Amino acid sequence: VQLQASGGGLVQTGGSLRLSCAASGRTFLTYHMAWFRQAPGKEREFLAAINWNGDSTYYADSVKGRFTISRDGAKNTVYLQMNVLKPEDTAVYLCAARRRSTSSRVPDEYDYWGQGTQVTVSS
Repeated sequence: VQLQASGGGLVQTGGSLRLSCAASGRTFLTYHMAWFRQAPGKEREFLAAINWNGDSTYYADSVKGRFTISRDGAKNTVYLQMNVLKPEDTAVYLCAARRRSTSSRVPDEYDYWGQGTQVTVSS
């Protein structure tokens, strides 16, 4: 599986962005998907995850109510809608895929990673 993240950019505080993660391979449809972020000097942080058919979603407390994860099986794509962005949301955002059907918030438990897309929120 190869993952390609896109949609990052520069936005003002309170603004919105939608990130996309395009996946190759039919087995994507059975994978558990997630978004993480990493700011300079900080550990990789779990943001949101979604199960194989989109019926279950999971969020970190820091983004709950502001971010929404979704997936489109026909397009092999996972999205992260980000609203009410804050300067502390500035980071490189990465999508990840996990072959197992159960959720995880631990980066080491994901099998495939995209290259990341930069999100910068100005104050």
